[in-house]
Amino acid sequence: MGKTYIFGHKNPDTDSIMSSLVMANLEKKLGNSEAISCRTGKVNKESEYVLKYAGVEAPMLIENLEAGSEVIIVDTANEKELPDNINELKIKKIVDHHYVALHTSYPLYYRAEPVGCTSTIMYKLYKENNVEIDKTIATLMLSAIISDTLLFKSPTCTVEDKNAVIELAKIADLDYEKYGLDMLKAGTDISSFTIQEILNLDAKETSLKEVKTIINQVNTAYIPDVMKMQTDLEEGMKKIIEEKGLDLFVLLITDIVNSNSQVIALGKNADLVEKSYGVKLENNTALLKGVVSRKKQVIPIMTENA
Repeated sequence: MGKTYIFGHKNPDTDSIMSSLVMANLEKKLGNSEAISCRTGKVNKESEYVLKYAGVEAPMLIENLEAGSEVIIVDTANEKELPDNINELKIKKIVDHHYVALHTSYPLYYRAEPVGCTSTIMYKLYKENNVEIDKTIATLMLSAIISDTLLFKSPTCTVEDKNAVIELAKIADLDYEKYGLDMLKAGTDISSFTIQEILNLDAKETSLKEVKTIINQVNTAYIPDVMKMQTDLEEGMKKIIEEKGLDLFVLLITDIVNSNSQVIALGKNADLVEKSYGVKLENNTALLKGVVSRKKQVIPIMTENA
């Protein structure tokens, strides 16, 4: 059995990083000794916090792999979020919780469930395969679930996500509420980032019907701290719009404490935000009350109104 490279989406978030590590561990436990945990981008501060707490090295950074390389994909099924030569690679498995935007000419193992986090599915896979979950793996998985569900505040959160965290916290021997809040706050520190880095932290390129769009999400504990940079953020957004030929760039600044998002929208289709949420963009921005989930409260709603 040759090497199997396991990775998630570009601009990896905590779920993408942790699911890569967890999946590699599971594969090895099931006999695939050459499973390699990888990432396709920089580790963010929230993920750094988790890795340091758990005492785990970050996955190996990869760009384009050699044609024919065997891979397992986690936390995405979207061709636009994967390496440019993904069609030259042999996809063995996909484990994900998003919509499908990828096709192959061959059968493969595909596991997708409408839960809040890929690591919730990973938790099930360990159980189904009777593989013991140790303290470190439990910490990685519950961290990912807390991240993706914003400590259960996101509408994407399911009972299965909550139950998984409760059980994993027992194994990890930690107070998941205290740990989770500390972890989320660690991820909101963007003081050392350049404007370009902020705009690429968690950017997802998608098409809202015919509207070519990037939706980027930045978490914060205090929205005004990020809005101080609005002028510079907009200049950076305009450059990306021009470079990529976008119709719309949406920047969501999500308050993890109060569960709201301030949106900055630029592009010829910026009015799609107004149409979708019944708000008025003033100086290119508006508050979207109760909106925290890009997957459930932004992409489908804006697609429907496009």
